[in-house]
Amino acid sequence: MIAIFKKELWSYFGNWNAWLIIGAFSLISTLFLFFFENDSNIFDIGSATLQSYFVLVPWLFMFIIPAISMRTLAEEQQSGTLSWLFSQPVKISEIVLGKFLSVWLVGVFCLLPSIVYLYTIYVLGVPEGNIDFGATLGSYFGLAVLTAAFSAVGILASSLSQNQIMAYLLGVFLCFIFYFGIEQLASYKLLGGADYLLSNLGFYQHFLAFTRGLIDTRDVFYFLLVIGIFLFSAKVFVQNKK
Repeated sequence: MIAIFKKELWSYFGNWNAWLIIGAFSLISTLFLFFFENDSNIFDIGSATLQSYFVLVPWLFMFIIPAISMRTLAEEQQSGTLSWLFSQPVKISEIVLGKFLSVWLVGVFCLLPSIVYLYTIYVLGVPEGNIDFGATLGSYFGLAVLTAAFSAVGILASSLSQNQIMAYLLGVFLCFIFYFGIEQLASYKLLGGADYLLSNLGFYQHFLAFTRGLIDTRDVFYFLLVIGIFLFSAKVFVQNKK
């Protein structure tokens, strides 16, 4: 697994791919938070908080994470190197896990430049330093596990397709459904008492708890469970290709 992880990580950081993704993500975030007139603009909100950033990031990652993960397995199959991987002394679960960890780590690196935003909010607070660090740290933790969930979805989408574009579109679709689609469907209250259960099947409610500074073991377990299910499913599909 370590060999696969290093190989994938080098393919991202050994050229400009990861750096361009991190730069583009940071630029878009900065524009929305400080320049564009929108509900996420910190100056328009008039409050020294990063909550608008934590609302914005999942929507950006919904498109960025599938772009990172689309090549992991789809490109391997398209180029024929997946058969070579099967001939190596490495388990399929290690292939999937190594690729998943590399995608997740690139996603986490995208969050690092936001330390500049945190310092800016800290300075802008009245008085200086008037910021809810509990909610902020909980939100960062929530973003980390949500990024892992999106990465697992992306790996599954890549394992289902032989084409990178199709893997990307499927990844975006699945991320959208699990983060926003299920929550919106539950909001229509068509199922009565079952709407609450439906809402808790999606990512949004569990991520929302983290943004309030609440790190509940039930939410952590939920994300670990769905990540495990997606990765296990990806392993099954790759196994069938073998």
